[in-house]
Amino acid sequence: MPLAATWLMMSIEGPYLAAIIGRLPDQTYNLAAYGVAFSLALIIESPIIMLLSASTSLVTHYANFRKLFFFTLFLNGAITAIMFVLLIPSAFDVLISDILKLPEAIHARVYFATWILLPWPAAIGFRRFYQGVLIRSGFTRRVAYGTVMRLLFMSLTAFSLAIFTDLEGALIGAAGLSIGVVAESIATRIMTSDAIRQLKARYQGELAVSYGEISRFYYPLALTSMLTLGVHPMVTFFLGQGRLALESLAAAPVVNSLVFIFRSIGLSYQEVIIALLDEEGKQYYQLRKFAQILAVLSVAGLALVAFTPLSQIWFITVSGLSEVLASVAAVPVKIMFFFPALTVLISFQRAILIRFQKTNSITLGTMLEVLGIVAALYLTIIHFNWIGIYGAAIAYLTGRIIANLWLAAPTLRLTRRIRNSK
Repeated sequence: MPLAATWLMMSIEGPYLAAIIGRLPDQTYNLAAYGVAFSLALIIESPIIMLLSASTSLVTHYANFRKLFFFTLFLNGAITAIMFVLLIPSAFDVLISDILKLPEAIHARVYFATWILLPWPAAIGFRRFYQGVLIRSGFTRRVAYGTVMRLLFMSLTAFSLAIFTDLEGALIGAAGLSIGVVAESIATRIMTSDAIRQLKARYQGELAVSYGEISRFYYPLALTSMLTLGVHPMVTFFLGQGRLALESLAAAPVVNSLVFIFRSIGLSYQEVIIALLDEEGKQYYQLRKFAQILAVLSVAGLALVAFTPLSQIWFITVSGLSEVLASVAAVPVKIMFFFPALTVLISFQRAILIRFQKTNSITLGTMLEVLGIVAALYLTIIHFNWIGIYGAAIAYLTGRIIANLWLAAPTLRLTRRIRNSK
């Protein structure tokens, strides 16, 4: 429950910031710029997003904690340096104008919003590492407490800047994200002190895993997250090429935030399975049954919003969108109503594979997912000339179904072994 609460609270962040941006001047330009800057920050942070799974799985004693901590330092330094180089004006112009071909009206907003997000990836890296230590040590409630701090600082920052300054909405959204995550990272480190002391007290001279072993374990996970999050800039590129490009770019963060609310519980379940499933798989059937319940409830929740008047209430009253943007945003939510169930399924599949250290299958599955997304984007937006965000919704579904099908075989082999061991 604490992990699910953490993801649910995180899912509130996107709609809250989108609602603030939507109520400020030039909502279409600023929502579009905020969505693009966020997508760029996501791809840069992608190598460190799986540190939570790595620390949950590998931090079995103090020597491993130390080794993985220095591994985290290296990764955080590398991604921050990459983001800094990207922000060199000449490099950024090539990315925004020549590669992504975004509308010129949002270029400056995207650039300054991305600058504000500079500390965001590294802060997430530290936060994910320490959250894994907390989960491994049984302090899961503290993960949720850290998220409360994130939401508190994020909302105070965004609300204060919106009321007391004339900053553009995209910059306010980026500032809220950065300050919120930095605050959460600091709070999580403080709350990990007890877990670190316990690791020190129980340490009996066990040998640490080598950096080579960490790299072999982590590389497929990092590549998986890089491929997964790397999809966002590609989707941004195709949105900019399709019909209603600016409207699609503006509606995308609002749609993604709404769908993420119902996907968040499924995402949180991956770490639960990794932490609770032992070598003999004693908890397998209970974990599988609970996954089925999560899938049904999350789909029912999103469908209730997508196919009833709640849709217009959410987009216009809550998110502050104009009627034009609300009508653009409503259709992709209907298309993606089943996506939360696919999220639960892939979290279950990946957790089983990570728990038994069969991570190569995850990477291959993600490659196929990305290829499926790109193919669907090309067909719907370029070939059939669909409205961009409609094509993106179909593409996300197509890619995820391909990944679920690919992971079915290796997951079934492992679960069959679990059943036969009983």
